[in-house]
Amino acid sequence: MRKDVTDLETNEQINHRKIDPHAGLTLDEVNERVLDGRKNNPLKPMTRSIKRIFADNTLTLFNLINVTIACFIIYTGSYKNLLFLGVALCNTAMGIFQEIRAKRQVDKLTILTQAKVKVVRSGVENLVEQPDLVQDDVMVLAAGDQVCADGIVLETTGLEVDESQLTGEADAVRKTENDEIMSGSFIISGRAYVQATAIGAESFISKLSLEAKQEKTVYSELLRSIKTIIKILTFIIIPLGLILFFSQLSKSGDINASILGTAAAMIGMIPEGLVLLTSIALAVGVINLAKHRVLVKTMPAIETLARVDVLCLDKTGTITNGNLNVTDVLPEHNYTVAEMDEAIAAIVYALNDNNATSLALQKAFPNNPGWQATEKIPFSSDRKWSGATFGHRGTYIIGAPEFVFREMHPKHAEKVTAFAEKGYRVLCLAKKAGSFQAEPTDLQLVGHVLVADELRNEARDTFRYFKEQGVSIRVISGDNPVTVSNVAMQAEIENGDRFIDMSRVGEGADFAELVREFTVFGRVTPHQKKQLILAFQSEGHTVAMTGDGVNDVLALKESNCSIAMAEGSDATTSVADFVLLDNNFDSMIHVLKEGRRVINNIERVASLYLIKTIYSVILTIIFTFVNSKYPFQPIQLSPISSLTVGIPSFFLAIKPNYKRIQGEFLKKVLHNAFPAAFAVVTYIIVTMLLGQLVHLTFEQTSTINVLLTGAVCFTTLITVAKPFDFKIKVLIRLLMTAFVCLFLFAGQFFSLAPIWNVSMAMIYVPLLISVYPYFHFIRAFMLRFFK
Repeated sequence: MRKDVTDLETNEQINHRKIDPHAGLTLDEVNERVLDGRKNNPLKPMTRSIKRIFADNTLTLFNLINVTIACFIIYTGSYKNLLFLGVALCNTAMGIFQEIRAKRQVDKLTILTQAKVKVVRSGVENLVEQPDLVQDDVMVLAAGDQVCADGIVLETTGLEVDESQLTGEADAVRKTENDEIMSGSFIISGRAYVQATAIGAESFISKLSLEAKQEKTVYSELLRSIKTIIKILTFIIIPLGLILFFSQLSKSGDINASILGTAAAMIGMIPEGLVLLTSIALAVGVINLAKHRVLVKTMPAIETLARVDVLCLDKTGTITNGNLNVTDVLPEHNYTVAEMDEAIAAIVYALNDNNATSLALQKAFPNNPGWQATEKIPFSSDRKWSGATFGHRGTYIIGAPEFVFREMHPKHAEKVTAFAEKGYRVLCLAKKAGSFQAEPTDLQLVGHVLVADELRNEARDTFRYFKEQGVSIRVISGDNPVTVSNVAMQAEIENGDRFIDMSRVGEGADFAELVREFTVFGRVTPHQKKQLILAFQSEGHTVAMTGDGVNDVLALKESNCSIAMAEGSDATTSVADFVLLDNNFDSMIHVLKEGRRVINNIERVASLYLIKTIYSVILTIIFTFVNSKYPFQPIQLSPISSLTVGIPSFFLAIKPNYKRIQGEFLKKVLHNAFPAAFAVVTYIIVTMLLGQLVHLTFEQTSTINVLLTGAVCFTTLITVAKPFDFKIKVLIRLLMTAFVCLFLFAGQFFSLAPIWNVSMAMIYVPLLISVYPYFHFIRAFMLRFFK
């Protein structure tokens, strides 16, 4: 107890002792805190643990039902009917293998995107991993950083923080010396030295159990539809199985036959591979995208992006490569280039901002004049300007002309527009006597700075592809709308000439009307970006948003699917669904294709799985009331499931298929599954009636049932597999050959009677001939009925 009290007193003393921001902790002090366990918590992995993957894939309701059925079959002594269990085990093992493989790929790429923390130790600034941060470390925070520990501001040039992750309030909060700053918040502008006071489990973010990447729930129509199917089956499989068992037992008195018939019905009702195939298809999608250097943070987001019909993006870093260069310094009549150079350099070095424009200015004006700043205001996306007061020299401001001068002189506005039309980012330098006011007035225009950005090499091809795929491109930027429109037209973005200056839009504007009318939105504030995303969604669009700066965070969180560049801020990579590790916007094509491949192929093969489920449910109901054995034994379903569904579905699931997503997953699946199931039920009833007329045995009628069911399932497979490629043609022919060989060489093992019987042939030959036209007749009728 004495030791605990001492530790608490020591911690309290340390918490109240301020650290020198420019010296930080010594290495001995860091090691002491590490030994005491005062380190930050490791980052929570985005993927499930291997233990959880094993549990989620094995401890399922369907597996429980399979094991229960297996126990009853063992009781009958008919061990060959346990073959279905081997298939279920193989499916489960394959699902576990693919998910672990995807997990390792994601974990490997996640390491590359994990943000490091800049700290001061022994007077030197170092980058350390977040788990290596210790209590009282001095963190150096700048615009775009996410705060990973609670702290106290020791020194700042003017800090603005977004605490919306914690408080729900999206307005920027100014922080000065001695103010507390909470973990989980983002730095909007400025720079500060912050002493970490609460880390790990003691931090505010940990206590709230709130993380940016967990806030947004990704909607998945695919998973929702599959869960609906499973939920329905959960309520009907066991009751129907019990009813069928007691019905068969009361009629025949043969408990073994009743168990085997019921087992066949219940096995048929379980679409065991459907959930597995969906997981595998998404996992393979993650692996394929990893090869293109795209980190997928939420698997269902692959599907969401495939359904996207509006893609919103910024100009810098997506249309252009983000390598800004100052091309011209144009002073007004009363000033010189040298005066402008000196003033701009003074502002840049006083503020030490790390946004793209500030870095371009630092590169162009490398000589620090040594002016002493008495007041500083860093750049923010809302203000769109920054500045500093330099004692008797007065106040200098640099930023977007429309925001520095709320009412520009017509000649000034004309000059800015002329530069913007040529594609330049235009900055103006202004000065005034005295210090800052909330809205600087009495400003004198010193001159303009022209900044150029290069169009990405792949931009035109990428946007052309999205246009062909029916995805509308909208550009939402903080730059001058004329500049952005010029660049958009260079990139051949459709309707790139339709632009609007959002700085002139009032708060009560109809954003829905704006998104219908315009393609390019310039001078957009972070809140307006969010409102534009909401407006697109209100119009029924599925919206993807790309971003790389803290000003994009609100819009990224609101979008259906968010994409961040790896070189962007911690804030954007934290909330994004995808991270482009090579910062190559061209990778978006691979993401869109992969998503469409996954959804289209799952839609394609889901109908194969549901055929067996639907006809098994219908047959269970029918044979509850009919005085006859259930038409299948468990072992007879295994070749049908494997050859017409299981094996081909895995090949079809990875087939290239980049058609546009139309939605209505369940309806599309039933368009093929229900006609096939109806045909199977029809043929089984006809076979049962005709079999009684010619006095066939149960083994003979069940053999015909297997033959006809296989024929219907192969007909459906051929229908959903179109268009064929060479591999699929070969696969289907091999599977059909294997199916025929079962009757010729493995009939005894699968409880099949010899098919060389005249009475049997009189039934199955004409029925086999009718399968193809009958299936397509029912399908055409149902398609017309649904329409």
